[in-house]
Amino acid sequence: MHEVLQGLNPEQRAAVTLPPQHALILAGAGSGKTRVLTSRIAWLLETGEAEPHEIMAVTFTNKAAREMASRLAGLLPEARRPGLRRMWVGTFHALANRLLRIHHQAAGLPQMFQILDTADQLSALKRLLKRLNVSEQSAPPRELLSFINAHKEQGLRPDKVAAESRRAERFLPLWQEYEAQCQREGVVDFAELLLRSDELLARDEALRAHYRARFRHVLVDEFQDTNALQYRWLQRFAADPVTGEAGAFLFCVGDDDQSIYGFRGALARNLMRFEQEFRVQAVIRLERNYRSHGNILAAANAIIAHNRERLGKNLWTEAGEGEPIRVFQASDDGTEARFVAEEIGNLLREGVSADQIAVLYRANAQSRALEHALLAAGIPYRVHGGQRFFDRAEIKHALAYLRLVLLPDDETAFLRVVNFPPRGIGARTLEALAAQRDASTGISAAAARLPGRSGAALQGFLQLLERLREQTREAPLPELVERVIGGSGLRTHYAAERDGADRLENLDELVSAASDFVTQMALEGIEAQGHEMLALFLQHAALESGEQQAEAGKAAVQLMTVHASKGLEFDVVFLTGLEEGLFPHQNSLYAEGGVEEERRLMYVAVTRARKRLYLSWSDLRMLHGQTEYHQPSRFLEEIPPELLLWLNAKRREQRTAASAPPRAPVSSPAMAAGNGWRSGERVRHPKFGEGVILAVEGAGAHAQASVKFGAEVGVKRLLLSVAPLERL
Repeated sequence: MHEVLQGLNPEQRAAVTLPPQHALILAGAGSGKTRVLTSRIAWLLETGEAEPHEIMAVTFTNKAAREMASRLAGLLPEARRPGLRRMWVGTFHALANRLLRIHHQAAGLPQMFQILDTADQLSALKRLLKRLNVSEQSAPPRELLSFINAHKEQGLRPDKVAAESRRAERFLPLWQEYEAQCQREGVVDFAELLLRSDELLARDEALRAHYRARFRHVLVDEFQDTNALQYRWLQRFAADPVTGEAGAFLFCVGDDDQSIYGFRGALARNLMRFEQEFRVQAVIRLERNYRSHGNILAAANAIIAHNRERLGKNLWTEAGEGEPIRVFQASDDGTEARFVAEEIGNLLREGVSADQIAVLYRANAQSRALEHALLAAGIPYRVHGGQRFFDRAEIKHALAYLRLVLLPDDETAFLRVVNFPPRGIGARTLEALAAQRDASTGISAAAARLPGRSGAALQGFLQLLERLREQTREAPLPELVERVIGGSGLRTHYAAERDGADRLENLDELVSAASDFVTQMALEGIEAQGHEMLALFLQHAALESGEQQAEAGKAAVQLMTVHASKGLEFDVVFLTGLEEGLFPHQNSLYAEGGVEEERRLMYVAVTRARKRLYLSWSDLRMLHGQTEYHQPSRFLEEIPPELLLWLNAKRREQRTAASAPPRAPVSSPAMAAGNGWRSGERVRHPKFGEGVILAVEGAGAHAQASVKFGAEVGVKRLLLSVAPLERL
């Protein structure tokens, strides 16, 4: 018993030793929540409050479940360890699968039902579309997959979803057909596991009563990340304080300040909802941080205090204040990336291990400039939880089209994109094409000769390539790349995908990479246009793509998005791109609760650092092949100035002396001083097309407008003194 409680601080001990009741543990970053969870289970077992089979522990990852089981085994006497196998420990999906395996008949499933992963589910949807003779252009499989899963994760079936849009009208019958197909084949997808087990518990009162009696305690990790269906599933097991129905006591551990998955359906308000609906009396805050130095925590506390929708807590540490937070303002994004690389080089020479350094960014596309600077400096790096810029699928697709503009018979590029985006060219057509060829015939010539419907589809593709070739022959490189991305259909394809925003940003970054390359070539005295410059750029892309990340097991700097960094910690963290419209992201500025979620993301980013934190932004950033002026992120201004060490003091003085432009968008139709533009005006941009001004802020040379263009472009933030806008 003493071993279970040994080393716990007073708040942790209070949480671990709570009597049987519903409890909410607000566990701040680095406060030891995993230890509290495992110690709580050990305490329940050691005191005789529960037997192993009476406990369910829910995690969000298989890794977390394994870690919990391992730690628990270390806390208990060896004689008790074999009994742990009777506990239910796992992710929501793993536990739902276990339930359905036991009660497969009641759930309407075969005993040996199989689970579809995402790739299998996509393949099943493609088979369905082919069987129903529905083109992938009219129902893109990935978009259909996202539509189905998003609604299932809300606990909905097709008959409960209103056909409020053309998209829903098109997809709902296909969803119904997909469900029938899965039932015939005896398979379920991941979303179906939880939904079907929830429906089973809802309709079978005897079964629900059985599990309410079996489980005395249900412990939930990362409760702030639960969605609507997961919350409802947990309710099926829980004692109801309103009706008095017996059931399990819920011990929910989470941090509303770290709820950053709203785009996946996670609901931070589930913490408040749980406290209210279950009449929770025991709310314990774990505020002592064992990770970061005091200045870092003070910055995190100051930032998150600006959020209104939170339960509230204040992190503290006994580790001392530590170093001030270093701030760097760059003139442009290239300078920012070089600063990061140079500073990392200095740290490595000082003896800091590369794997204790992380570079964080809000959007995947930002990695391109950082990767380039690290490669140039010879610093080993690894992209965590993602791919290097030139290895990403959408970039490889775009480069394949660019290669075909130059080389019509590049077979690797041809086969990569001949049916991407989908244009009805399937395996049979490609088999017929292979049969048409001989050793001396290039693939484009063979495609041009293929007869029938197969030949017509291929010839349409060849005509597309020829149009792109003619349109780009003399074009400046950034314009050339933009035309190929648009003309190939890649931009339209990804714009239609539910999760396509990151891919579109990466494609935009490829245009920026082309612009940077032209600048670099000019510095080297190389002037070229059109296909001549394209050939040089493709060589550059191949060389950068060929540069390998650090080998497995070798210490390397970690590059990752802020989302991917959650749960990790490093001695040194560089947080880059702190600019309005980038972090907080532009899309969040007009979404309900969007800025608050971005601020939680900032809080997560700051609390990844143990000893040293760098914050950086740039005045000018290359976006979509054009240089745009940016203001520093509002999150920087929320940090008390005494915590900051400015690495370029002149810039600090300039910024302090100047009156900062207002942060809040001007929503009034009144004319913004000194610029003559009004919100609500319709405008035309030579590149982005027609749009409407959503908001105007600032004045004079610093006046900016947020303009909503078409679906493929979205909202752009433009500096009015240079943007070529025309009133309509």
